[in-house]
Amino acid sequence: MKKQTFLKGSVILMASAVAAKLLGALFRIPLTNMLGGVGMSCFSCAYSLFMPVYALIVTGISSAVARMTASSAALGMYANARRIRRVALIIFTAAGLPAGALMAALAVPFSVYSVGSTDAAAAVAMIAPAVVFSCITAVERGYYEGLSNMYPTAVSQVVEGIVKAAAGLWLCGYVTENGEQLAGYFPWIGDVRALAAAAGILGVTLSTAGAALYFAVLRLFTKPPEDAEKALESRREIARQLVREALPVGAGAVVTNLSALIDMWTIIGLISRSGAYTGRFEGVADGEVPQFVYGSFSGIALTVFNLVPSVTNMLGKGALTCIASAKGCGSPEALRRSSTQALLTATVIAVPAAVGLGVMAPEVLELLFSRQSDEVGVCISSLRLLMPAMLCLCMSYPLFSMLQAVGRASAPLKIMLAGTAVKLVGNLLLIPFIGVDGAAVSTSVSYAFILAASLRCYFRETGAVPDKLPFLGVLYAGTMCGGAAYVAADLFGKSPAARLAAAAIAGGGVYFAVLWTVLGRKAFALRKSSFNKK
Repeated sequence: MKKQTFLKGSVILMASAVAAKLLGALFRIPLTNMLGGVGMSCFSCAYSLFMPVYALIVTGISSAVARMTASSAALGMYANARRIRRVALIIFTAAGLPAGALMAALAVPFSVYSVGSTDAAAAVAMIAPAVVFSCITAVERGYYEGLSNMYPTAVSQVVEGIVKAAAGLWLCGYVTENGEQLAGYFPWIGDVRALAAAAGILGVTLSTAGAALYFAVLRLFTKPPEDAEKALESRREIARQLVREALPVGAGAVVTNLSALIDMWTIIGLISRSGAYTGRFEGVADGEVPQFVYGSFSGIALTVFNLVPSVTNMLGKGALTCIASAKGCGSPEALRRSSTQALLTATVIAVPAAVGLGVMAPEVLELLFSRQSDEVGVCISSLRLLMPAMLCLCMSYPLFSMLQAVGRASAPLKIMLAGTAVKLVGNLLLIPFIGVDGAAVSTSVSYAFILAASLRCYFRETGAVPDKLPFLGVLYAGTMCGGAAYVAADLFGKSPAARLAAAAIAGGGVYFAVLWTVLGRKAFALRKSSFNKK
């Protein structure tokens, strides 16, 4: 079976992540324009409960299955790899079923506690089945990744994005257009926008079902690799290893997603008590203002903020095997080189994105959310304040996988717990004084802390401290990029679209020119030879 190199696998995954994020933007941006701030608060409420459950049950599955499958495949034990897949499907589906049922059961009380009414209950119930489908998909992705075949993961992400955009927008649009007729069937929902949010969430659930169906079809047409060694581990031992490896990663991911719950409860609660923003938004009652502000922040600012980190997250999947191999063979130089390449690649991607979004935040939001001027007004300064967090998160995601690869799987959990505490304290201190911008500032401070702690832990464990010069060169190039983008937008742009186009051309050109000049070709280009080792 022909395996893919780290470089090729990472490129495949990053390309699919870009495609999935574009499809996700194609879904979230029109959805936000249809639902507005109040409707997005119901949508985000459902997501804020789903994501911690998803993180705990699903997040660690792919990496655990991938590592165990890779170990078996390296010895030619493909029958054992297939047994790992079967056992994983059984135990994680068994875990996903009660988790989804519990979510559905908690839909009403969680909605009442979060947004003060039952309006979000339908959205929470609609997303509950997605937990089960996501478990199945995660196992299948981990199996093929362990065989060094990233194409199934990439294709499934695109399938998921297509189904989500198509089904979610159609269902939401149908409910929006026929809200009065449908409202009679759901008397406990007082706002048609909440019903439309539930329809949009149903599209998310259908997308996870579509990805699971893709893998079922793939198995029908895929011939398993031939066994070189037919030895099998016991099912009990496989199950024990899977849970032992998946649980710390899942627990760490839960902590990561707790920030969404913290934002929901603190933004809505603290703005309700402070009375900020009252009377500022046309068509929004004073009692709905906290939900409106939270829905705007989560549906607009955080949606744009999360675009780039989800792409650099794919670097972690590709780096895990390479870092583990370098650590296992005892080669400090290979470990340092691989670590530098993973972190530098994330930095090269994140810096211009963060600088560009910070400089052009008004134009980006006005272009994407042209129908939601009040919501955009809430989010412009918040998005700019989130940009340091974007840079730190883009580098932290690969670091978490790298820590797992060198045997420190529990370290990200401890670091994220401390970072979440920083986030909570920051929200409590800042939101009463500067409103929702306080949540953005606390997010940047918490992710800066997480990055610093992760780097310290990784360098102490491995001693693979990279040269600082390439990273300083990237930051310098990013600064020049921001200046060129600002000047070009001011000189040549008349409309938001024209300003963005001028800024992108000028800023992007200056960034790559300065980066090439400062770092040189050898430092800037990815060294393919350093990634070709398993």
